[in-house]
Amino acid sequence: MIATHAGGGNVTGTARGLRKAGAREIAVVTASVDLSGLHMASDHDFNRKSFTTGHTGFAIPFTTWPDRADVPRSAARPLRYIDRFVTVTQGEVFYITEVLAVLEGLERGPAGNTSLAAGFAIARELNEDQIIVVQETEYTGAGKHPIAQLNLAKQMGVEVARGDPRKNKPGRRIVIPEHPSQMAVVEVDLDHLRRSYLRNAAAAISPGATLSEIDIEFLAVETRTTVSDVKEALNAMRGKTG
Repeated sequence: MIATHAGGGNVTGTARGLRKAGAREIAVVTASVDLSGLHMASDHDFNRKSFTTGHTGFAIPFTTWPDRADVPRSAARPLRYIDRFVTVTQGEVFYITEVLAVLEGLERGPAGNTSLAAGFAIARELNEDQIIVVQETEYTGAGKHPIAQLNLAKQMGVEVARGDPRKNKPGRRIVIPEHPSQMAVVEVDLDHLRRSYLRNAAAAISPGATLSEIDIEFLAVETRTTVSDVKEALNAMRGKTG
């Protein structure tokens, strides 16, 4: 199952639904548009992206610290559920949005097709009898039509070209594939995200305070690791051994 990932609620809710239905053997994959190098708090950078959601500018921060949300404890806890995290480029999502419109007559907002772009690429890795379920989100409208988005990108000085999507440069160049074979995903290191999560958790501890066993167990569930893994990681951050 592939779901688009931004704040984490989409993939968390879908994964919990799968578990409740008894589908615990399903691999949960989450996908985001690669906007690396663009800072979401910068007006300059913010206006040079073509996706309002479903991108790494939200997905990475909310994966590594979900409680940055304006609630005491966010219900979106993506690291608890995802087996794989991949990214695709803006150009690839624009491409698959057009494919969906032409082949199926479904015209949708590009960000909602992030998971479909990833699914299209990942399907090429699988055996013929394996099944991918793509969970799609978002809508068309509110200025999100792909042509409007691409025209705005050009007005903001972003180059729009056809070619190898690996030449995509967030905020500077959107490269739309010329052929379906150019569609691909890039893996995000989940272990790196887990370490980042634990660093954020450690930084939230009051000076002089210690974590209880319940706290450690919570962090192990949060990161889908073990109590010993969490203790080892926290000790390494504090410069301790053993």
